[in-house]
Amino acid sequence: MLTLRLCGLRAMLLICCALLVAALPVHAETGILKVAVYQEFAPFSDKGQGVDIDLAAALARKLSLKLSLLPFPAGENLNDDLRNMVWKGHYLGYGPADVMLHVPVDRALMASNDKVEIFAPYHVEAVRLVRSARSVPVFDGMASLAGKRIGVEQVSLAGMVMLGEGNGRFRDQVHLFHTAAEALQKLKAGELDAVLATRSEIESELRGDPAFPVEQVSFQRLPRAGWAVGMAVRKDNTEVARKLQAALNELAASGELKEIFARHGVQLARP
Repeated sequence: MLTLRLCGLRAMLLICCALLVAALPVHAETGILKVAVYQEFAPFSDKGQGVDIDLAAALARKLSLKLSLLPFPAGENLNDDLRNMVWKGHYLGYGPADVMLHVPVDRALMASNDKVEIFAPYHVEAVRLVRSARSVPVFDGMASLAGKRIGVEQVSLAGMVMLGEGNGRFRDQVHLFHTAAEALQKLKAGELDAVLATRSEIESELRGDPAFPVEQVSFQRLPRAGWAVGMAVRKDNTEVARKLQAALNELAASGELKEIFARHGVQLARP
């Protein structure tokens, strides 16, 4: 009878252990936090450097885990990125990660992606216009750019709205570049008169140079106040989301989050 009881107890313990292991997130078993970040996305993640790279390292440290970065090229839309990096994995065999950074905290995006949890907004991004004070000494709205050379990143919100502004009236003046950084470098070299890019991209590249004033411009298809970016995990990874949110809160409270942004020339804008 005692032997039967012991066997039954061992069986129950094995079942409980199996259930506990199954409930653990992958990184808890391996001691690794796998973080998905965009490629060629300065100043946030480019060639192993950037705000999101440093943020990923800080989050992993707070969770006492080793960091494993998963850089990936942006897909055709955010739904593709969330599928490939967060809940399913790419058909080429990489992903998903434990968490993806720089995800817009947007209600419509959340509603169309019920397999992910989007949370922990850590920065507010916005599109801005930066001009050469020499070639555009006065800015009185978009009309001031008539006949001027305007640079944008070819696949970007800035590029989309600039090409469509005024039913395409600036289309012949717009110069497309692979990245916003390339456009901003051309502006500094005097080969462009203005660049439309995100505030973070402008700040990181120009570092407040008074020769290049920054203007707030309005476009119908863009929120004037900007948009918040945060993180995304698989919907059932609630414990991972809770721990990441707590870690982010600690980084913000200690001032380390602000220091991470400042290290790359960007002013943190908290939601």
